[in-house]
Parts: sequence; structure tokens; C-alpha cells
Amino acid sequence: MSTTPRVQSGVPGEPAVFRTVLAHQPEVFEAFWKLYGTFWSHGVVDHATKETARMRNARKTDCGYCKMVRFSVARAEGLDEEVVSLIQDGYDEAPLTERQKIVLHWTDAFLDGPGSVSPELVAAATTEFTPAELAELTLGVSLFMGFAKVLISLGLEPTDMDTTVVPTPDFVAA
Repeated sequence: MSTTPRVQSGVPGEPAVFRTVLAHQPEVFEAFWKLYGTFWSHGVVDHATKETARMRNARKTDCGYCKMVRFSVARAEGLDEEVVSLIQDGYDEAPLTERQKIVLHWTDAFLDGPGSVSPELVAAATTEFTPAELAELTLGVSLFMGFAKVLISLGLEPTDMDTTVVPTPDFVAA
């Protein structure tokens, strides 16, 4: 866990958090949030499935912030704390759906490296998901990993944080 900010806030008088640190590069920050909000609220994969992958990424990258945040739409779709608690190593033995297990295996394979995508996993994933869904899910895992690594690298993880439900990111064109 990295809780000492390594870059100061770009907003005078405000503490160093993701938003204020990336304020040093406002165009990049705006582009990231456009992509992230569009991914979450305008895609083809349901929110609970995306959040399942996000929670697995949080466990594997050990991002303190990511492990404690829950997005509201996924929660409304039924991804409650009981299900989230099962997204741990050994999930194959957990009472998760086959779809959830495929998502977790796909996330693990992405995070472990391209050689981890077995033919059996490809067969299962392409049976469960359309090409558009699988492309979106894979992009999501890359976003989750990147977001976690930015927080960890910049020392922006909280020292202590309760489980917190936040609004699902969205992008609305101006």
C-alpha cells in the first residue's frame, strides 16, 4: 500500500488525490475520464460483470482504494458484498456463476500475461461473450489495472477506508 503522495496536488489548497494530481495534466485527465465514463455507462457489458473484473483486479494488484470502492449500478444489479467476498484466490470452489468464474479467469490471465490465456479459456470466454463484449471486458481490465497502478505508484491509496459505494462513472457529451 502506498499512502504517501509522491506528487503534489495540482489544485492549490486541496490534498493530493487522483483528481488533483492529474490536474497537472488537465487534457489528459479529461480524456481519461471521457474514456472511463464511456466504458462504464455506454458499453455492452453489464455493470455487475465489469465490477466483478474490477474487484478481481483490485485483489491482484492490491490497490487499497480499488478494493474498497463499489460502483452503484453494479450494486443495484446484485453485486453485493457477499458476492464480492468470493472474488478471492480459490474462486473456482466458490458459489459463483459460471459467467463470473470466466470473468475472473479472464482477468487473471490478462494480469498474469498473454501466455496465460489458454485455449480452454478462449473457448469458454467466446462461448459466454460476444466479440464486442469480450473486447470491452478486456479493455476494462486494462483500465482497472492502469488505474490501480497509477494510484499505487503515485502514493494515492488511503491509509484507512471503509467500503464505499460511489456513483458509477459516466460521460455525458457536452
